[in-house]
Amino acid sequence: MSVSLRVAEAVDVPRIAELHRRSRIDTYSDLVSYDTLTRVPAPVFADWWVERWSHERETHVLTVAERDGRLVGFTYVGPDDEGSQADTGLLYAIHLESAERGRGTGRALMAEALATLRAQGWQRAALWVLAGNDRARGFYERGGWQPTGWCRDSTFGPPVKEIRYDRPLR
Repeated sequence: MSVSLRVAEAVDVPRIAELHRRSRIDTYSDLVSYDTLTRVPAPVFADWWVERWSHERETHVLTVAERDGRLVGFTYVGPDDEGSQADTGLLYAIHLESAERGRGTGRALMAEALATLRAQGWQRAALWVLAGNDRARGFYERGGWQPTGWCRDSTFGPPVKEIRYDRPLR
């Protein structure tokens, strides 16, 4: 069956938190220690998401991907409060269940995220990706994203370099 996308509702947020935590562990385990990735217990991670969403739902859009009624991915977009460009929206997160890789779900979520950012009036989109996450970097570059030259240390714990990418929306 095909994947369907929709704007998330408050009831979805705990499931999004669970998927986000699993996806981080699966995706980043070569780059960040397991202890670092799991140091925040699942219930605390879920509470963090619920709290964040309660404050950001007016300015950010959380989109879920479902297959056969099961949550398999999500994106989170909104204002770029991490950069200095007033015309830029940020793709805060795009995460999938590992079984969804290569099935078109990531491309569908990305297309929806870019359309949402356009609808919010942004001229450019930006995101941050771990420098060593070659799979994600390739995905973004195939989708028209380019490194900006900006780097920062991640918030995972021990410093891990993140690279900023951006692309035009119009």
